[in-house]
Amino acid sequence: MWQYSGSSGPGSPATDAESAMRGLVQDFTTAFNTGNYDQCAAIFVPEGQLMMSHRDAVQGHRGIERSLRDLGESGYQDLRMQTVRVDAAGDRGIEIGRYTASVRLPNGKLVTDRGNYLACWRRLGAWRILASCFSSSVPRSWQDAHEWQLRTVDREEVISGDAQRTA
Repeated sequence: MWQYSGSSGPGSPATDAESAMRGLVQDFTTAFNTGNYDQCAAIFVPEGQLMMSHRDAVQGHRGIERSLRDLGESGYQDLRMQTVRVDAAGDRGIEIGRYTASVRLPNGKLVTDRGNYLACWRRLGAWRILASCFSSSVPRSWQDAHEWQLRTVDREEVISGDAQRTA
């Protein structure tokens, strides 16, 4: 761990910040994995922002909760996050980490998403996330294939429905 200032010994402000952030990250993953998306959003400041790969950025507790709920309902599960580095000074901190998640596709296939994240923290009595962004390291090919499969299934249902009507 590298800090901007101060000592890094036990009980130092930078060590306390890192410990608090690591604990809140674990709270976030537990809440996500149990479908408590409102608890995930509560870790953000009220005007916080969440930016995820292949999705529009969202702002505020309601937007963050809705976006995370959509993610969970689209098959994301078993989220794991690992803090790699924390830089903290005063009431501001930056966290760099890695994540993995399982994604259950509509056809039942389970794939793994993995990538990196960056969180900007601010201490407002308690540490809260100002902004967080997740960047997938996995090529979109499985996502594109999934979307193609959905379009193909929809088209096949239309074609087979038409074929039955004309037969």
